[in-house]
Amino acid sequence: MKIGILGGTFDPPHIGHLVIADQAFTQLRLDKVWFAPVGQPPHKDLKRVTATQRRVEMTRLAIQDNPNFELTEADVHRPTPHYITTLFELLCKQHPDWEWYLIVGGDSLMELPHWHEPMRLLELTRLVVALRPGFKPDMATLEQALPGISARIEWIDSPLIDLASRDLQRRAREGLSLRYVVSREVVEYIVTHQLYK
Repeated sequence: MKIGILGGTFDPPHIGHLVIADQAFTQLRLDKVWFAPVGQPPHKDLKRVTATQRRVEMTRLAIQDNPNFELTEADVHRPTPHYITTLFELLCKQHPDWEWYLIVGGDSLMELPHWHEPMRLLELTRLVVALRPGFKPDMATLEQALPGISARIEWIDSPLIDLASRDLQRRAREGLSLRYVVSREVVEYIVTHQLYK
């Protein structure tokens, strides 16, 4: 099995997440893409993060119409801290014969040297990278920090959709439309539960 993992806070999940996941699935001929909401993001102020089960439910709603996508709560129901490297250690232990791919944006790629045990992460998974608009990673700097990283990257030709959950939260708070950038079901969930007010 070839499984792509798209991890994140998903606060809220938006079309940018879905597009990159779909492109990774198609171009790399993956068997599935698993969306993995993080329980407690280690680098974010938890006071500003929506409750975990709300984010899990929004993610479930966002992906429900695509049979190639699945939700995993593996990064929710495990001890903290919730580092992506330790998530992959868990997944590799559970399914040692599967191939694992971590789907990230180009901006996240440049942050990789500062992640928890990045060299260990590169041993466990291949990186699937979609570039963000106006951003070009400095591969020479990355190679210096993480020798061999270039050989562990699969570049995907994904439509460049520059969305940030922080901006979508602001739009929801101000009563602006989220139509076409967030699925209808997620918009209804946000309104029903009065999120981001």
